[in-house]
Amino acid sequence: MSGMLNRAAVIGGGAWGTALAQVCARAGREVVLWAREPEVVEAVNTRHENSTFLPGVPLDPLMRATGEMADLADADFVLSVAPAQHTRAALAAFGAHARAGLPIVLCSKGVEQGSLKLMSEVLAEAVPQAVAAVLSGPSFAGEVARGLPTAVTLACEGDALGWQLAEAIATPTFRPYLAGDLVGAEAGGAVKNVLAIACGISEGRGLGRSAHASLITRGFSELARLALALGGQAETVAGLCGLGDLVLTCSSPQSRNMSVGLALGGGQTLEEALAGKLSVAEGVASAPAVRDLARRLGVETPICEAVAAILAGEVGVDDAIRGLLSRPLREES
Repeated sequence: MSGMLNRAAVIGGGAWGTALAQVCARAGREVVLWAREPEVVEAVNTRHENSTFLPGVPLDPLMRATGEMADLADADFVLSVAPAQHTRAALAAFGAHARAGLPIVLCSKGVEQGSLKLMSEVLAEAVPQAVAAVLSGPSFAGEVARGLPTAVTLACEGDALGWQLAEAIATPTFRPYLAGDLVGAEAGGAVKNVLAIACGISEGRGLGRSAHASLITRGFSELARLALALGGQAETVAGLCGLGDLVLTCSSPQSRNMSVGLALGGGQTLEEALAGKLSVAEGVASAPAVRDLARRLGVETPICEAVAAILAGEVGVDDAIRGLLSRPLREES
């Protein structure tokens, strides 16, 4: 069955896009990686390395990079890995080359600013003829690219297509678990980036491990409430794409979002925290969108609210922490 999905295209030549292209190559697929940056295309094709976003990781020599969307036209399936706030533009540019029924797997985590839409909603507007799937879970690009063991959620509405996609990208060290709930998978990925900033702030302020564990647990409650309000399922966010991703992103300074929080907690401004970073910390852009979306749906998300307020400069770190700790006492569930 996997022979039916042999040609893979990856949109987005950052660290995660490159890692997923490497996964496809390891799984025996023909893979073309589209990158916006000519230097990335050149480095992948000539030196088999993405020295800009994933330095020091040798890439499969069969992986081909391009700067032309037209080169992706004959793909059997596409992985969309442009940053969340650029996904609409990237998909719109690809749309003219997408045949009807083409599976597009959304691999970026975030809520679009302005529209407050999830990536599957963005895809439905930008490439309406495509079929959506979502790939999300605890996965650091460098580890995946080097072939360290990783398990992810692959959410897809049709069982048959889900199995085909899973077989097309599975390797001995990259294990997709199937789900049918795209919204839950997306909500988990979008909200955990915001919560990772909160955990980084806590760590940077030296608030201790107990506070860290509390933030992850109470943050997971916010994530689950928002996912349910959007129409997602509780069991989805209790899996790899919600709880699993939250634990990873909130527990390692290797996480781009957590490292931004660490800098803020240590007293840096947002500008200083982001200075010199090539890779995007999705939570910075998603935080105001998550806050607005939660308010629109009437969902309480005090930790996400606090992060958005800190990032917007509306409140200082210490005042935000005091605000969270002085909330009225209540029952846990």
